[in-house]
Amino acid sequence: RSLQSRGALDLSLSLVKDSDGTVLLPILPTCLSQLDLQSLKTTVASDSACEIVWSKTDLQSKKEKGRASSNKLEKILQELLESRGERWTEELKRDLPRSFQQHGDLVVLGDSCFVLPLWKKMLWSAVVRGLGAKRLAKMRRISRDGFRSPEVTMLLGEHSWVKHIDNGIYEFDVTKCMFSAGNITEKLRVAGFDCRGETVVDLYAIGYFTLPYLVHAKASQVHACEWNPDAVEALQKNLKANGVSDHCTIHQGDNRQLQLCDIADRVNLGLIPSSEDGWPVACRLLRRTTGGVLHIHQNITSPLRNTTASDAIQKVSRKKADREVWQAWADDTAKHIVSLLRDRTGTLWKANIQHIEHVKSYAPHVHHVVLDLECRPS
Repeated sequence: RSLQSRGALDLSLSLVKDSDGTVLLPILPTCLSQLDLQSLKTTVASDSACEIVWSKTDLQSKKEKGRASSNKLEKILQELLESRGERWTEELKRDLPRSFQQHGDLVVLGDSCFVLPLWKKMLWSAVVRGLGAKRLAKMRRISRDGFRSPEVTMLLGEHSWVKHIDNGIYEFDVTKCMFSAGNITEKLRVAGFDCRGETVVDLYAIGYFTLPYLVHAKASQVHACEWNPDAVEALQKNLKANGVSDHCTIHQGDNRQLQLCDIADRVNLGLIPSSEDGWPVACRLLRRTTGGVLHIHQNITSPLRNTTASDAIQKVSRKKADREVWQAWADDTAKHIVSLLRDRTGTLWKANIQHIEHVKSYAPHVHHVVLDLECRPS
C-alpha cells in the first residue's frame, strides 16, 4: 500500500515469493531514487525486515504468468485426451480458457470455454492440476435478480467459500457474491484515509469498502447498508474475522428506506454504473451543521476518438478528453448535490471537488471513476 501510494509499484509484474519466505515487490526503476528505505521499514511488522535489492529472480509479467498457466493446461489436456484415443485439434485448443479468476485454491472459469461436447467426459481434476488449483467453478453470467448475484456452478470441490487477504480478511461465497479485483486501487485509497472520530455510512456494503474504513482508516463507526442477504452473511463473517464487529451496524434492505439522518461525516456510494438513486439518501445522512464528504462512484462513457492521429498524440489527446468528460460530470454532480442539500435543509451549501479518482476501464470507452465531494453548509 505504501509503494502503491508513491506510484512506485510496478503493477504489470507479478509478486514473487522466494523459497525462504521473502516476498519480492517489483519497483519501477524511475522511482527507485525517490524511495526512503527508512520510512518503508516502518510499514512492515516489527519482526520483519525490508530492504531494496537487485534480484536475479526472473519476474514474470501478469500476462506472461497467465500464458504459462494456459500452456501448461493445454499440454496436460492434450496428453490426457490422446491417452484416451482422442485426437487433439485446433478447435479443442480454441475452446480452452484464455483467462480466469483465481481465489486461493479455487479457479472460476468463464462461460466461453469448455463448450464442446467432448469435454463432458472430462476429468475436472486434470483441469485444476493444469491451473495449479484444487477447486473449480464456472460462471455463466451475472443474474438480474437486483443483487448482481453471479450464476456460478461448482465443478470440483466440497464448498464454494474463498478467502482473500485484501485490506484485512475478506471471505465470500463465489456462487452467491461478486468480487472485483479491479477495485483494488480504490480499496487501497480508502485504507489510506484518516477517519478517526468519524461516522461513515457505506450505502452499498458488500464489504469492499466497509472493511478498509474500519480496519485501516480507523472509522469510529460504520453503518453498512446492503440488501443482498448473502452479502450480509459474508459481511458479518468478515467483521468478526477482522475484530471490528463492535464498530459496525448492518442495515439489511433497500437503503432508500433507511431511517437514519444527520449522522454521517462521510458517505460511500460504491455502486456502478451509477449511484444516483442513493444521492438523496446520502444528502439526508450528512450532518446538517458540519456536512462531510461524499465518495460518489460512476461509470462515465468517453467520446469516440480520432484514429488517424499518431499513437503518441492520440494517447495524450485521449487522456485529456477523458479528463474533460470526468470533470464535466463532476461539475454537474456537484450542482445536483448542492440543490438536493438546499432542498433538504432549507439553507445554502457549498460543494468542493476534492479529487476525481480513476479506478479502472470498465469497458471500451467506459471508465469507473470516484468523485470525492466535500459538502459544507455555507
